[in-house]
Amino acid sequence: MKLAAIDIGSNAVRLQITKVLEYKNEITFKKLEYVRFPLRLGHDVFTTGRISEYNKERFYKLLTAFKNLIDLYEIDAFFGCATSAIRESENGRSLIEHVREGLGLDIKIINGQEEAEMINKVIGLSLGKGNYLHVDVGGGSTELNVYEGKQKILSKSFKLGSVRSLERSDKPEMWEEMKQWIKINIANRYDDICAIGTGGNINKLFELSTDGKTKQMDLETLIATQQKLRSLSNDELLNKLQLNPDRADVIIPASEIYVEVMRTSGAQNIIVPDVGLKDGINFHMYESNYPTANKVIVKN
Repeated sequence: MKLAAIDIGSNAVRLQITKVLEYKNEITFKKLEYVRFPLRLGHDVFTTGRISEYNKERFYKLLTAFKNLIDLYEIDAFFGCATSAIRESENGRSLIEHVREGLGLDIKIINGQEEAEMINKVIGLSLGKGNYLHVDVGGGSTELNVYEGKQKILSKSFKLGSVRSLERSDKPEMWEEMKQWIKINIANRYDDICAIGTGGNINKLFELSTDGKTKQMDLETLIATQQKLRSLSNDELLNKLQLNPDRADVIIPASEIYVEVMRTSGAQNIIVPDVGLKDGINFHMYESNYPTANKVIVKN
């Protein structure tokens, strides 16, 4: 079975094509193709409230390319999601409708809760018996989810994100709202909370911070990495660290959110499982078509 997932974010648009391998009671998700394009729809939406004609044209060209790949791979199931940039834009729905009519790709505009639910489908595979705070920082929104063991008990979405911060569209009152929510629901309730981080920026921060032999880093290491990045010029970020341009300018704003969440919640460590919305979409598609009862997911 081959699955295709499209994730339309505020910073980038992603396509992942996955093959599902089943052997006895084990399921393996094998990545066949992954394409990420830095369209940055959030730049338009968080400054003007709508997607520009220029980016509307580029978006349609990109989705046309994705449609060609999907057809070539002869996939069995497709699911596409659009998050905060499309959700908040004045002309986002008409653009999604244009793609549906012209390309036959039915994209669903999801809210923060639905986005969190998709990611949670794969996050649960990384959890043990402890208490966890899942932090997903995107370009336009930050999703917080609280777990006791593998059971999610609380979630909240905030209009804080890397691109939104870059465009100075993040409001101080939203930062305060997030901190107060964390203090009330997490800091005053748990003494042993561990963070779980998802999103492209935390993956890169983790890569820059560790030797890859562990799946977690502590808050002190994350802050040290953040300070190191602040000390470098844009040219050094691009050439010395070889960051992509669309990563170099948002990685520090994203790190500020992760650091603030960890400090406020009291989390001293963050696990980085390297999964995201696209993985959640694939798992959702498989789960919808083939129940996973008595089966074990061995790889994602």
